[in-house]
Amino acid sequence: MKRRIVLIILSMLLVGLFGWGWQERVALRAFPDIISAYTAKEYCSCRYVMRQPADYCRGYVKQSVPISDFLETVEAKRITVSGLGRSHSARWMGEREGCRLEP
Repeated sequence: MKRRIVLIILSMLLVGLFGWGWQERVALRAFPDIISAYTAKEYCSCRYVMRQPADYCRGYVKQSVPISDFLETVEAKRITVSGLGRSHSARWMGEREGCRLEP
């Protein structure tokens, strides 16, 4: 009897989790892109708009989700970040425009 109750509760939790995942499927699909894009854009802004040192900016953009690759091209003022299988770049456009994600 107790085992049956536990199975029913676990089944209900599983159905609820699946329903929530289905409702949030668009946001869950976008999540991997957000990590690398946010890190690239914010690091670029920290370094080239706010003119902070590289070590400070690395700490500023650090997240709980790890990134797999980080490349700063100082001459081009371009940052490329890869994480969760996605890669994004941001580049400093100038004094009036700041940093922008590249397509």
